Amino acid sequence: MKKLTSPFLYSFFILALFTSFCDNASKEPETDKEKLFYKYDLDKIVLPPGFKISVFAEVPNARSMCWGEKGTLFVGNRQKDKVYAVRDENKDGVAEKVYTIASGLNMPCGVAFRKGSLYVAEVNRILRFDNIESSLDNPPKSVVVFDKLPGERHHGWKYIAFGPDDKLYVPVGAPCNVCEVDSVHATIMRMNPDGTGFEVFAKGIRNTVGFDWHPQTKELWFTENGRDNMGDDIPADELNKASKKGMDFGFPYCHQGNTLDPGFGKDKKCQDYVSPEKNLDPHVAAVGMRFYTGNMFLPEYKNQIFIAEHGSWNRSTPIGYRIMLARLENNKVVQYVKFAHGWLQENGKVTGRPADVEIAPDGSLLISDDQRGAIYRIIFEN
Repeated sequence: MKKLTSPFLYSFFILALFTSFCDNASKEPETDKEKLFYKYDLDKIVLPPGFKISVFAEVPNARSMCWGEKGTLFVGNRQKDKVYAVRDENKDGVAEKVYTIASGLNMPCGVAFRKGSLYVAEVNRILRFDNIESSLDNPPKSVVVFDKLPGERHHGWKYIAFGPDDKLYVPVGAPCNVCEVDSVHATIMRMNPDGTGFEVFAKGIRNTVGFDWHPQTKELWFTENGRDNMGDDIPADELNKASKKGMDFGFPYCHQGNTLDPGFGKDKKCQDYVSPEKNLDPHVAAVGMRFYTGNMFLPEYKNQIFIAEHGSWNRSTPIGYRIMLARLENNKVVQYVKFAHGWLQENGKVTGRPADVEIAPDGSLLISDDQRGAIYRIIFEN
C-alpha cells in the first residue's frame, strides 16, 4: 500500500480544521431561548447532574414572586415603582407576556395572593388588587388594606405571604444597621386579610426578606440578614424557625446565637434569645426562601429549603450570589450545600444576584434576579 504523501496530510489537516470551525459556528445560538441563555450568562451556572437552567421571563428589577390561582406569576421589586404579572400561556417554560399591573408605588417589593386578589406591600402600606387575573390588560384600582406601617426606607422593603392561619405576615425591618428599636420595628407582624388584628408575631429580627411554612409542621422558617461593620467573618446570616407566637431572636443584643453586640450587648445573655436553626455564611444576604413542594425534582428534595443568597456588598472577598439547599432531617438542618452557583465568577465578576425563589405548578424552580432583570427556571430531566 502506498504511503500518504506529506502534501496530502497537510490538505487533510486543513480540511479537518475547516470542518471543526463550521461545526462550532453551527452551534451559535439560533432560537430566542438559546439567545436568552447566553445573554444572561447561564452557561456559567453550575448545577447538580440532571438539572438545567433557562430564562423564564425578562422582568425589570424582579424581586419577590407569588402565583395566582390561574397560573399568573406576580412579581414585585424594591428599586422601582412597578408590579408585574407574567404569563406562560402555552406552558413551554418561556413567558410570552409581561404586564405592568401597577406603577407609581413606593418600593412595592412584596406580593401575596389570596382568593382572587393580589396583595402588594409598599414601604408603609398594604394594597389589594381584586379580581386581578381576569383584568391584566386593564388592572383595577387598588384598595388600601393597611396604611400604618413605618415609613423608613432603610430595610423598609417587605416580603409578604399568607400563613396556614390565613393571616398576612408582614416583616418590619430595623431602620438602621444596628440600634435599639420600638415594639414594631425588627419584627414579623401579622394581620387578618382585611387589615384588622395587626399584631407582633416574632421580634428581635433585624431584617427578613424571605419566609415560608414547613409543609408538614406548619412552623414558620425565615432568613435573617446579620448586621454590618463587625468584620468580614462575623456575624453570620441566619436561618431561623418560629414555632409559636412571641419568640425573641435577639436583635440588637445578640447575633448568630452566640455573639453579643459590642455596642448593645452589655448585661445581656445570648441564651435568653432563640438561637438560629442554622448559621449561614457571613454577609451573604440570604433573602428569598421556599420549601420545595413540587414533584419534578428527585424525592430527596421534597420539603427541603431553597435559599437565594443575594450576595455581599461590603465584604473584602465577595461571597454569596447563589442558590443554597438546606437539607432537613427530623425538622433539623443537617446540611447546607450549594445548589446553583456561578453568578459570582472566580475573577470576581458578578453576572447576577438571586433575590427570590418560587416553586412553579409544574415543579420547576424559579429564581428572580433583580440585578439583571430576569427570572430563571430550573428543571430536572432524568
